[in-house]
Amino acid sequence: MNKNERTIRVWIKRDSGQYWPSVYHSMTSSCSCMSFNPETRRLSVGLDNGTVSEFILSEDYNKMIPAKCYLAHQNRVTMVLFVLEMEWVLSTGQDKSFTWHCSESGRRLGSHRTSAWASCLQFDIETRHAFVGDYSGQVTILKLEQDNCSVVTTFKGHSGSITALCWDPVKRTLFSGSSDHSIIMWDIGGRKGTAIELQGHNDKVQSLCYAHHTRQLISCGADGGIVVWNMDVKRQETPDWLDSDSCQKCDQPFFWNFKQMWDCKKIGLRQHHCRKCGKALCGKCSSKRSSIPLMGFEFEVRVCDSCYESITDEDRAPTATFHDSKHHVVHMYFDLTRGWLLTSGNDRVIKLWDMTPVVS
Repeated sequence: MNKNERTIRVWIKRDSGQYWPSVYHSMTSSCSCMSFNPETRRLSVGLDNGTVSEFILSEDYNKMIPAKCYLAHQNRVTMVLFVLEMEWVLSTGQDKSFTWHCSESGRRLGSHRTSAWASCLQFDIETRHAFVGDYSGQVTILKLEQDNCSVVTTFKGHSGSITALCWDPVKRTLFSGSSDHSIIMWDIGGRKGTAIELQGHNDKVQSLCYAHHTRQLISCGADGGIVVWNMDVKRQETPDWLDSDSCQKCDQPFFWNFKQMWDCKKIGLRQHHCRKCGKALCGKCSSKRSSIPLMGFEFEVRVCDSCYESITDEDRAPTATFHDSKHHVVHMYFDLTRGWLLTSGNDRVIKLWDMTPVVS
């Protein structure tokens, strides 16, 4: 789809090996998102005006037949999902709402108001749970019924907005990507509140996909990076940062601790935190840098001197591989059966990657 030209194009691989558009369809408003179901050849398109338009593609993919139009939102549609098993069309929008419609009758079944712009969405068919991420960094889990929903829980671990969600129904794990450059793995099925942080991008995370057969997570970011994470290793939770008015190593006061600064006649220091133990430290006591891949830190981060000595070369062994897409990735799609990765960028270029040597 092309947002600026308000068009949808269907590309087919010709005998020459090149891709050429077989359908060129103009829309009434700019396209913001889409979802395609290969089994029914149903294409659901979200628009900037809040509408979700539905099409059925012909068997030869040379024609788009309009099917239904849902007045889903009052503002831009941020994500749309078609659930074949339920015959539901789920969508989120910038009007701070999540809605779901019946794809057979076109009737709205229900909606839920979010605390901020709803940005992304995932759905678990078995439990009928919808996972909705928003611009405040919060994820809401909703239990959907035929004509109503209830809030199961909400959780927040990012300092930025939620930009991508990915659900693994086998391990019952939710992955969230954010504009704060991080990814968090939430163990929903374990019911212990475990949250594993992954740091491997230098800009906001744009898209996530999980290959459950190899237990690998693929993430794409606005930095152009494609990161393949090995999730078949025992990862560790990052510690909570401890609060203190003075360095927990040398006891030097921090700059807001006026009483201790006056008593010891010393200038207050800036506070830092060790990423491995979470202690509050001064710059001198946390001058070392190290990667800690099992804690999700593939890049070097600040650690205290004692933690630095405890980290072995084996602990520093990377658990992710990094690839440069050479464009600002906006969206990603991964074909699990073929091992093909499709990325689209703000440079209007679509790239096809063979990931079988990496994801296998």
